[in-house]
Amino acid sequence: MLKLLALDRFTILLILMVVLATILPVSGSAAHIFGVIINVAIAILFFLHGAKLSREAIVQGILHWRLHAVVFAFTFIVFPILGFMAKPFLLPLLGQEMYWGFLFMCFLPSTVQSSIAFTSVAKGNVAAAVCSASFSNLIGMFITPVMVSLFIFGQAKHDYDPTSSIIEIALLLLIPFIAGQLLRPLVFPWMQKVPSIVKCFDQGTILMVVYGAFSSAVVAGLWHQVSALTMFYLVLACSVLLTIIMLLAYYVPVWLGFNRPDQIAIFFCGSKKTLASGVPMAQILFAGQPLGMIVLPIMVFHQIQLMVCGVIANHWARQNDKETELDSETITE
Repeated sequence: MLKLLALDRFTILLILMVVLATILPVSGSAAHIFGVIINVAIAILFFLHGAKLSREAIVQGILHWRLHAVVFAFTFIVFPILGFMAKPFLLPLLGQEMYWGFLFMCFLPSTVQSSIAFTSVAKGNVAAAVCSASFSNLIGMFITPVMVSLFIFGQAKHDYDPTSSIIEIALLLLIPFIAGQLLRPLVFPWMQKVPSIVKCFDQGTILMVVYGAFSSAVVAGLWHQVSALTMFYLVLACSVLLTIIMLLAYYVPVWLGFNRPDQIAIFFCGSKKTLASGVPMAQILFAGQPLGMIVLPIMVFHQIQLMVCGVIANHWARQNDKETELDSETITE
């Protein structure tokens, strides 16, 4: 039980950023300068993400299209449908801005690092997880802004044009990603030598974005608008959503006839949402909106999904080890 409730170091740092923003928010001209620094860091972050993806993974991803189609359906169809279905219940409990954040979370692509890590621990198809999670993030740069414009701003702003957001995302996220992919032969060997630096920069960028987002939200009176009861409703909503999506992600691949390693890859890639891409996207798509309220759902969901997936991955790993031992004993006999 204690392991289930344990917070990793990154989650603790995320919480500390929220606390720091509450006590000492950045504002005024300092906030503008900090925003420029964040944008530069985000561009470098996605450059590194592009350098991580191998050409072999791209080729293999194209060949294993059925698996990626299922993950795509979970990520960009099933999640949004569940988000829409929850509106009558969540809108009165969370309020307009936080429900927007919940719906935005449902529009986001899958995670990359944790999807691959959990698939590896659980003895799943790691190559498929690499391809699926990477393609999900790449496609999400286009699909997420369109879905936000149609289903969030489309109701509030009839003249909202997603083109400008897509262009901004392309400049800030996609072009650095492509540049990283093109320069992979030069950059990736260095990344392999200093993985701790790459990881620190990755997490540090997210921490900066979260601090900036919550600083502006605190200045706008975030904690006067969000009560303890509202936070309870948000945690409950994220928990229920994750439970439903995990049940579907567990049984649907079985019904579709995928082998066990592929089932594991689909489960972990199709049931999670990215914080690393989600917070930078929110900064672009919801400029001028209460960003702290909007990114709060993905921060809560992120922690819950990490704890639950960690427990499940370790359980499946032990289960696989036992089956392997039984098979070896049978062969010996």
